[in-house]
Amino acid sequence: MNSTSVPGNDRSYFWVCVSMCVGVMGTALASPLYPLYQEAWHLAPSQIAQLYTAYMIAALATLLFLGRLTDRHGFLPVLRGGVILVTVGITVSALAWDVLSFTISRILIGLASGLIVTSSSLGLGQLRKGGNSQRVAATISLTLAFGFGLGPVVGGLIAQWTPYPLVSAYLPSIVLGLLAVYALFRIKAKPQLPHPAAGAGGWRHWLPALSLPAPPLTRPYLIGGLAAFSAFGMFSLYASLAPSFMDRMVPWHGPAVSGLSIGVILFLSAAFQFVARPWITKRVIIWGLVGLALANVLLMLNTMTTSPLLFASSVLTTAFGHGLCNLGGISVVNKVAPPHQRSSLLSTYLMIAYLGSILPVLGMGWLADHIGLSNALLVFCTCIVLLTGCLAFMALRTPVIAAPES
Repeated sequence: MNSTSVPGNDRSYFWVCVSMCVGVMGTALASPLYPLYQEAWHLAPSQIAQLYTAYMIAALATLLFLGRLTDRHGFLPVLRGGVILVTVGITVSALAWDVLSFTISRILIGLASGLIVTSSSLGLGQLRKGGNSQRVAATISLTLAFGFGLGPVVGGLIAQWTPYPLVSAYLPSIVLGLLAVYALFRIKAKPQLPHPAAGAGGWRHWLPALSLPAPPLTRPYLIGGLAAFSAFGMFSLYASLAPSFMDRMVPWHGPAVSGLSIGVILFLSAAFQFVARPWITKRVIIWGLVGLALANVLLMLNTMTTSPLLFASSVLTTAFGHGLCNLGGISVVNKVAPPHQRSSLLSTYLMIAYLGSILPVLGMGWLADHIGLSNALLVFCTCIVLLTGCLAFMALRTPVIAAPES
């Protein structure tokens, strides 16, 4: 991987973390606002799912076709461009007047998110070159969880008690985005040559930069990727359609309630990741998958009983499973990826995870239009229970990764 020379590594490390947090903050900010958009624009559940997944599809396209940008230009220029783009996208969201304009804003945010997550993750690894890769993985996963959680909490609270909620909810992210852009341009970096693995220019440069590790490590890598698929799928359920089905499960309503529930999942996810940092990666992934399976069982029971206690238990176990699956997945990538392949393996891992945010939620939105939201939720939960149960069994029978961390 390129060795970008950035003076004041501690300061640079801090601002890259802040930029990653601010960059992903805007991605989930709209989640508690979807009922307001649904009322204003008369949207069906499937349309809400499509609005949510427009962001994820754009992020996935970035991973597929722009994965080599960091290899060729270094993490810092790509991160600067990503933070600028996400700030523009959030501003367009605040000004959106119909479904099309809002969809365009979500696409801009998705493109930026892919650039930010990839470049900042690689940048943190470079700035802590020679350090403990498990610690770097924990930093990345914690920062992502905190940033994703901060967006819906702040947006929901502002939307609940301020006028013009579909505008005012976005203002903090816009201000923080401008601050992050300013800080990133204050960081000085020496010009760097493209990494040899980045390949030549031309049309081949834009082909998908995806790969798998060496055969002995393919199985744990795919288990880690599919664990992230499951975790992203569960979070997307809460981030896109939870405000709709929560009305039937808890006695409190409004953007603040749904925003706090989404934020609580991610804040607790970050806390569980912090606690699990010393655990071996295999243990982290197995317990994470078990947590997600239990969360879905509790959610199914709550669909039939509408118990606030069961709902709270489901949120808690979702946070536990989400945190450990994401920490375990990033740890696997750091363990199996040689320096020249780190960018492509990270892109492949994130592609698998982002598919978890797209396919299950689109499927549930479609089912909700045809068989009702409660029945669709039961189908969704059953599928996740089966997937995570099979993955936990496979992880239990997979040897601990013996490859040296690089």
